[in-house]
Amino acid sequence: MRFSLLNSEFNKELLLLQIGERIRNLRLARNLTQEELAERADLTKGFISVLERDQTSISVDSLDQILKVLNVKISDFFREIDRPQVVYGPEERTSIADTGATTFELLIPGGADRKMEAARVVLEPGEVTYSVKPYRGEAFGIVIRGSICIAFGNEVHEAPAESSFYFSGDREHIIENRGEQPAEFYWVSTPPTF
Repeated sequence: MRFSLLNSEFNKELLLLQIGERIRNLRLARNLTQEELAERADLTKGFISVLERDQTSISVDSLDQILKVLNVKISDFFREIDRPQVVYGPEERTSIADTGATTFELLIPGGADRKMEAARVVLEPGEVTYSVKPYRGEAFGIVIRGSICIAFGNEVHEAPAESSFYFSGDREHIIENRGEQPAEFYWVSTPPTF
């Protein structure tokens, strides 16, 4: 049954608390206001507000509308509440479009409501990632093959294969492949920014 978790042994109050808190975390991770989420999900701002404060319950239909706006599958939303997943296969990755990269895959489903988010990125020669505006957080990565240039504020740093990088999110940054071969790297951001 698709919503078998709703009939499980979980304490309903605990489940309700986790739903409101998780929706709030997902909304904030996507830089949406309560009003923006409500408008896109065809709900009211007041409902989103009381939901996030765990002062109301939610129907499956309304939850589904909210999760569609937040780009989270309902099964992923409940997976962590039910039993945390530890290992994720390549088939569970989510490809992100319009990043400037040939490949930009989020490695963990539902990662936006976590404290960090990890991505696998492949840049062909000449490709540049989208510009990440300053945020409160940190980024770390490791270059698997090729070489990348990290434009961090007014500075440019080269990172060849097998090197790692780390920087705070306090400056705008982009990553570019100025080489002649494809570059592949893993990029971790905290909090989620992808």
